[in-house]
Amino acid sequence: MSRSEARVATDRPGRYGKQLAAHLGRRVQAEWSEETGRGTVVFPFGTAMLDAEPGTLLLAVEGDAEQLAALEDVVGRHLVRFGSRDELVVAWQRDNGEPGLVHRNDTADEDHGAADHSGAE
Repeated sequence: MSRSEARVATDRPGRYGKQLAAHLGRRVQAEWSEETGRGTVVFPFGTAMLDAEPGTLLLAVEGDAEQLAALEDVVGRHLVRFGSRDELVVAWQRDNGEPGLVHRNDTADEDHGAADHSGAE
């Protein structure tokens, strides 16, 4: 399993974590705990973990190396879309030391070369 993480600066990490889990949960298995500020999203090709910390939403995705970019894309693209007013930036760092995808308002709708296999549009 390969892993990639992103720390997203926001004053509303719980709100965005809950919104992301609820939105993606329309198509795949997802849960969010208000009590712990943590959630998971289970895709057919990997898993995303969401963790609301003070001032930061920590995102982590795990899956086969060839699916990592797709996981980064689905999670990052949707979060940036929800947080467009707050100008959220999602910059992924992979566990092999390579940089992952970067999502921000000006690139949220661009094709990053990763297919959206979730069906979670």
